[in-house]
Amino acid sequence: MSLLGKAGRATAAQESGFAAHQAGVDRLLASYRAIPPDANVRLAKKTSNLFRARAKSTAPGLDVSGLTQVIAVDPQARTADVAGMTTYEDLVAVTLQYGLAPLVVPQLKTITLGGAVTGLGIESTSFRNGLPHESVLEIDVLTGAGEIITATPDGKYADLFRGFPNSYGTLGYSTRLKIQLEAVEPYVALRHIRFHDLRELETTMAQIIADRSYAGEQVDYLDGAVFTADESYLVLGRQTAETGPVSDYTDQDIFYRSIQHDSAEPKRDRLTIADYLWRWDTDWFWCSRAFGAQNPKIRKIWPKQYRRSSFYWKLIALDQKYGIGDRLEARQGNLPRERVVQDIEVPIERTAEFLHWFLREIPIEPIWLCPLRLRGPANIPLAEGGPERPWPLYPLEPDRTYVNIGFWSAVSTTAGQPEGAANRAIEHEVSALDGHKSLYSDSYYELDEFADLYYGGDTYRNLKRTYDPDSRLLDLYSKAVQRK
Repeated sequence: MSLLGKAGRATAAQESGFAAHQAGVDRLLASYRAIPPDANVRLAKKTSNLFRARAKSTAPGLDVSGLTQVIAVDPQARTADVAGMTTYEDLVAVTLQYGLAPLVVPQLKTITLGGAVTGLGIESTSFRNGLPHESVLEIDVLTGAGEIITATPDGKYADLFRGFPNSYGTLGYSTRLKIQLEAVEPYVALRHIRFHDLRELETTMAQIIADRSYAGEQVDYLDGAVFTADESYLVLGRQTAETGPVSDYTDQDIFYRSIQHDSAEPKRDRLTIADYLWRWDTDWFWCSRAFGAQNPKIRKIWPKQYRRSSFYWKLIALDQKYGIGDRLEARQGNLPRERVVQDIEVPIERTAEFLHWFLREIPIEPIWLCPLRLRGPANIPLAEGGPERPWPLYPLEPDRTYVNIGFWSAVSTTAGQPEGAANRAIEHEVSALDGHKSLYSDSYYELDEFADLYYGGDTYRNLKRTYDPDSRLLDLYSKAVQRK
């Protein structure tokens, strides 16, 4: 069936969008056929938000250049059809024109919708809206077999629909996703609440999630930051149409510094909805300080168009390519530093426990906090006889609250330590606390442990046999751990 057939009656603009998308799909399929049968199928993509090294490939890649647009928005149904390689920056720019936004908008502008669904994403609406893949209504996937199929929660390919999240392109690549949207107001009113005790923060966060409010005021967005065991914050956002002054953290002021204060009362702030959604991007949370971009003298002359995560990522890529940081360390007589760039989830009741361990063992700060609860299975019907956990490759429990904890820096190493010593310690601690770790960065699991955590029993192997029978795509362990 054609895309227009799937869409039903369409406006002229929607028809144009679907026609352009179909042309992009045709180029994608042509590029698939041009890849030698004995070569792995990969994306021909110059940029990435992954933080693990990847092996070089001499074979041509998939041409996804025609899959970068918002195809159509239905403001009445509050849905959007979106090409798989569309960035959230471009997606949000379109949906906000209708007073709508995706249910979850990951923090960085260049994250793609397809990437967030196959690799997981999260943000401050996740305590009420779950993860990005939970707002997907249907998804077109180019499988390893070179076929494009449409997967839905309860259709013929429901097994792929459920197994696609956290598969990282090892089961196929999304070409089109139909997603739910929600109405948003033009502004977000913020409250920054300081805590001197991590247990109190944990308890308060759980209560806010249960009540969807704090001190009698609605909470629509919720995340936080930890600077030390004695200084941590929850950032509460409320949608509002009230006009008034707003702050600007795209210029000299830095958002994460703005949340710090000494008062027992919440510190208040206001942002436009667009600036709120991208509040972390200007400084890549706090990672821009590694490049000197938070030094006031440097910041004044740093071009504003380069004050964004995508440019900092280019600097990181150069460092990885030429080993600049390691060379500088060697000149000072030091060993190379270990990169510790991770997001993990632990049950909310283990949050303070993990944070105390982390602050004691891993010298990295600040730390990001973002609570989440799965929307399923009420929103995503389970197949008859299916697993209790609706997303088998990242098996968080329904009706349980977790906290995503993000930390992104590097630590010193000592002679005689195994490679990835700090990351291995984190993996062990997360597993001990009944948590899970995202796979966008370095992982060090042995195969058996990895399979127990990420294969969903026999689910992943069965999906590989069905949708990638000739192993044209890398498998998840090879990609996530062996860096192939």
